[in-house]
Amino acid sequence: MTPADPQLLDKYAELAIKVGVNLQPGQRLLIATVPVELAPLVRVLSKKAYLAGARYVEVEWEDRKLDRIRLEYGVPESLDEFSEWRPRLQLEYLESGDALLAISAVNPDLMTGQDPQALDKMYKLRAEKLAPVLAHISVTSSNWSLIGGSTVEWARKVFPELSDDVAERRLWEAIFEICHVNSGDPVATWHKHLADLNARECYLNARSYDRLHYRAQGTDLTIGLPAGHLWRSGSLEARNGIRAVINIPTEEVFTLPHRERVNGTVRATKPLSYAGNIIDNFSLTFENGRVTQATAGSGQTTLHSLLGSDEGARFLGEVALVPHSSPISQSGLLFYNILYDENAACHLALGNAYRTSLEGGTSMSREEFAGLGGNNSLVHVDFMVGSGDLDVDGYREDGSVEPVLRNGEWAFEV
Repeated sequence: MTPADPQLLDKYAELAIKVGVNLQPGQRLLIATVPVELAPLVRVLSKKAYLAGARYVEVEWEDRKLDRIRLEYGVPESLDEFSEWRPRLQLEYLESGDALLAISAVNPDLMTGQDPQALDKMYKLRAEKLAPVLAHISVTSSNWSLIGGSTVEWARKVFPELSDDVAERRLWEAIFEICHVNSGDPVATWHKHLADLNARECYLNARSYDRLHYRAQGTDLTIGLPAGHLWRSGSLEARNGIRAVINIPTEEVFTLPHRERVNGTVRATKPLSYAGNIIDNFSLTFENGRVTQATAGSGQTTLHSLLGSDEGARFLGEVALVPHSSPISQSGLLFYNILYDENAACHLALGNAYRTSLEGGTSMSREEFAGLGGNNSLVHVDFMVGSGDLDVDGYREDGSVEPVLRNGEWAFEV
């Protein structure tokens, strides 16, 4: 790990602990899915966690390069193996009301050239084994958050023209900038930012739209919203009573679509990094909620593998609104990492819907949730559809139509 500015790294870690997971004295903290290259960041996070009163900090290390080595040199039959300790560890923290902080820094090109069938088998098994964890995430059973960290492989993708050291340092600088770490008081800046997002959330909930209509180049899509849908924004109160910020950064206000009321075509406006491959220039056509046609300029096989993860993967689980003027969009950078790219543009998600986005959803069975329009799936994969020419209208039950976005920007004041 190329050293980031130590003062800014310190502020970033404090932001993740105090605002991200909002760690409370006496809680344990699991720092999960950590790339081994980010050990220096983890040490600073651990220090900040103990200063905030953590009872115990544990780290779940991860090296995705081992997945590629397994595919290249392992016995094909071994792809049926996935140890139970990883989901058990994460569940232990989520079920006990302790905190979980995940770190995202995957090399977008890690699996380029690998056998798509073997990849599909390996990642589908991973999704099946981690399904109980996704279920807890869906209902926000405990305070958790997701942040990023710069690594050489990822930085090379974002800044291909720079040397490894310079690219890694430049990616750290970009992360600090878009996460407001460069402000005089990042924690105070974030509280103001979250208040602004909450005002948008309250406005949309008061409007109680029946459906949304998206229009842009290559996009003409109607998304029905279920009765009792709830718009959510940057921070959510978990079942343990602690309010956490799910993603740092976050620029979105989101809810769930009705599983069977999505019709039309939508064009992705940014590449999607999925399973170590890039899906680019793709569009999806929906009929009664289900993807009936999917085309991609590159990554077609990966896209079809995603859609074939299970039955729910062909339906939408999230609709999120993000202004085109968001700091990530204005940076002009393509991060090839969904944590960042989804906060640069309006996005949708294939797969599982968050139970917190439906009134009473966190206490429903899978069947009850589905009966009211929620989608159940092993996967939840966001893809970007926003741009400077996107218009979104909200239709109320009385038939009146109101602008929500115009040319990619909010069309209402709060």
